[in-house]
Amino acid sequence: MTSEPGPLRLGPSGPAAKALCVFVHGRGQTPEDMEAHVVARLGVDDIAFVLPRAPNGAWYQARAVDPLTPVARAELATALDHLAAAVTAARGVYPGLPLLLAGFSQGACLAIEYVSAGLPAPDALAALTGCRVGVAADGRPKAAPRGLPVYLSGADADPWIPAEAAGDAIGSLGGQGAVVRADLFPGRPHEVSDAEIAMLRGMLQDLAAGRSPRMEAPR
Repeated sequence: MTSEPGPLRLGPSGPAAKALCVFVHGRGQTPEDMEAHVVARLGVDDIAFVLPRAPNGAWYQARAVDPLTPVARAELATALDHLAAAVTAARGVYPGLPLLLAGFSQGACLAIEYVSAGLPAPDALAALTGCRVGVAADGRPKAAPRGLPVYLSGADADPWIPAEAAGDAIGSLGGQGAVVRADLFPGRPHEVSDAEIAMLRGMLQDLAAGRSPRMEAPR
């Protein structure tokens, strides 16, 4: 039996890299999918990317909007451990670089839970079509660092992340003290739009220039 391949690393190494992005794929996707559908569209050449790989193609089996069962809690904890290890390893390879934690769909949900759990914080978060995992009655952690720049996106009729769940994530992270910009796109399919790519590009360029992301890309 062969083991699954590890994370996908893209972009420059050494002093050519000015910022670091850990990008988390969604359910049923791979790092290579994110390379094709997100990273290749960014047009940045001074950003190092690390794309973790979920075992068996999913970070957890439950729907993000369902109440957390004991099994779902255990799977989420394992996924957060996996992501924390990936972030630590990436920072070891690229020490001192500002870090954007980003993800799409289930990967965005996991990234939101990562910062909410109070794990070693990135310099900014971009959650493309994500929400909190579980429901408010689950007693979810709320330990995101105050002042963390956060970009959240969604669609008004997304089949996986309802608009209400996206709104819950906005309220949760804003209530934790994050600086949040949120975009809800009418009629957008379950994909990363050009506007979201422009926002991600701008956040990375700001970090590479040594400043906090301004999140000013047009809607």
